[in-house]
Amino acid sequence: MTGLNKKNFLLEIGMEEMPARFVTDAMQQLQQKVGNWLTENRLAFDSIDAFSTPRRLAVRVNGLAERQEDVVEEARGPAHSIALDEEGNWTKAAEGFARGQGVKTDDLYFKEVKGTGYVFVNKEIKGNAAADILTGVDAVITDLTFPKNMRWGSFNLRFVRPIHWLAALFGDEIIPLTITDIQSGRHTYGHRVLGGEVEITDTSRYEELLLQQFVVTEPEKRKGMIRRQIDALAERQQWNVLVTEDLLEEVNNLVEYPTALYGKFDDDFLQLPEEVLITSMREHQRYFPVEDQNKHLLPYFVTVRNGNDEHLENVQKGNEKVIRARLSDAKFFYEEDQKLSLEEAVAKLDYIVFQEELGTIGDKVRRVEAISKAYGNMLKLGEEDLTHTVRAAAISKFDLVTLVVDEFTELQGLMGEKYALMAGENPETARAIREHYQPKHASDAVPSSLPGAVLGLAEKMDTIAACFGIGMTPSGSQDPYGLRRQAAGVSRILLEHEIAVPLEQLIDTALAQTEQAGILKRPAAEGKEEILSFFGLRLKNILAERSIRYDIADAVLNQLGGQMRVLVHKAEFLHSISEDASFKDTVEALSRVTNIARKAETKGTAVQEDLLREQQERDLYQAFNNLRADLPAALEKGRIESAYQLLEEMKPFIHAYFDNVMVMTDDTALKNNRLALMNHLSAEIKRFADFQQIVFSS
Repeated sequence: MTGLNKKNFLLEIGMEEMPARFVTDAMQQLQQKVGNWLTENRLAFDSIDAFSTPRRLAVRVNGLAERQEDVVEEARGPAHSIALDEEGNWTKAAEGFARGQGVKTDDLYFKEVKGTGYVFVNKEIKGNAAADILTGVDAVITDLTFPKNMRWGSFNLRFVRPIHWLAALFGDEIIPLTITDIQSGRHTYGHRVLGGEVEITDTSRYEELLLQQFVVTEPEKRKGMIRRQIDALAERQQWNVLVTEDLLEEVNNLVEYPTALYGKFDDDFLQLPEEVLITSMREHQRYFPVEDQNKHLLPYFVTVRNGNDEHLENVQKGNEKVIRARLSDAKFFYEEDQKLSLEEAVAKLDYIVFQEELGTIGDKVRRVEAISKAYGNMLKLGEEDLTHTVRAAAISKFDLVTLVVDEFTELQGLMGEKYALMAGENPETARAIREHYQPKHASDAVPSSLPGAVLGLAEKMDTIAACFGIGMTPSGSQDPYGLRRQAAGVSRILLEHEIAVPLEQLIDTALAQTEQAGILKRPAAEGKEEILSFFGLRLKNILAERSIRYDIADAVLNQLGGQMRVLVHKAEFLHSISEDASFKDTVEALSRVTNIARKAETKGTAVQEDLLREQQERDLYQAFNNLRADLPAALEKGRIESAYQLLEEMKPFIHAYFDNVMVMTDDTALKNNRLALMNHLSAEIKRFADFQQIVFSS
């Protein structure tokens, strides 16, 4: 059917204010789910606009067809042998099939499927009216997911916030929907204070209608208003307003009609560390801090009001009163913290439980101190760097007992650095205290200093080893100690610092401290294998992020362990040469060895040189000995291309061997000796990769 009439469909869900961090995702979800639902229901449309404010989620489907398109479906009936009798007449089975499809037997035809004939019919299905189908769109609303839900009244529905109104219009027609006790209509509501209830008379003018009620429904338009207003303030005052995208996004989802304004706080508060001031403004009050042109923090802030520009002076005074109280608390905390010595703070860690089975934070600090020293020796740190690392480990968590960090938890580490410097600690030691928390998230930097990197590794590996050591491993979405994030952090530190220490050695050291502390609840070897597999999944993600082919990733990760930098560089190298003409030949040659090696009954049998009867097997054995001597060293030093060249040089010996030597001979002694050679050579090849995992397109 062509030339279908079209109308707009508007759906609006009105609620109590949603948490700002939920709004954008919920809007995008609604847009996507409505689009998918319409497609599944064969309702054609031109486009979908999405809208959101703290109190509403809405979509407008532009150019929605008034009816489903008619479709012709092919229905399959009984087999040819069942549909016709011996005389070629339709059987009751065929006639029943025709009746069930609403057609005559004259409309039936035969078609072969996989060598068997079946009766078929083309059945035309008329499209239903869109208005009738849209009554089921309430299922899309109740299918929305949120990080947190709530129930209200006696209703069973769990939703982000209680629903107060629904608007559902297809052109001028109300689409009847009911969710809890709310029935859909044609009315919406403007700004809570400045607006009121209004009737939607034209869905194409939805934005304009609500703008008259002091609601900007388009989030990007609202964000643009905030930017322009802040820029205008900054230009008038000759300020630099510190606008971050995440805070701008949050503020944007807190207001329906934005008006930017500024306030002031006492100059005395500038004596506080800038990080404390900025955190207090941003995280607690959603204010934008202000700098002068020389990037010095000023005693001003910019905020965004949910409303117009009337009586801004009252709003300004209210915000100034709030920030004054906040900063007064921060100043008190900061001054009180300075009365506490580092030793007193560290001693208090013995009274804070890290985890019931893993002891206190003080216990953790002592384990991390020992691990840090061991890691520093593995990396052959200089005497000064090692001293700074071990000292930083010993006091790494002292700021957790400070009042500022208790109030502003996001400042842990940073306040540790500041307080350590104030206590006279070496700058490198203080820096490591701050850096060892890095990276805190995927876009965060890794520690830039060696002491910070080593301490970061030790702290994260202790958490992983201790949790796995008591069987507390992540499952599904449950990861209360952030072990996935910790493993990702370890991986990034190892890779970005090009640390040449095998992963299993790092794991063994951390598990040994857990065992020495008496908290290991399972065999260390069992925990080690699980931790290696856990890191394997993180490495697979890293390789995928670097656009490494899945089969190459599988080939390289066949044997976990070794230096992480070597694993990744091997994958990147193989990926880079995967289209080279010679690559396939090399892979096929190496795979011939690893494939037949699987048939060896015993894996550790030595090769007996006196049983190497053919010249080609003697040549291969000599080449194998050269490979065994050179390959491990090349890989250990990260010389990936050289290591691969050593494998490439095996190709002529491998081909000559298989062209002239029968491995599976009837002579048992010869067969076992040849399988032993294949087995040993296979083990060397697999040091680089399991080349049989690599897939070539035909």
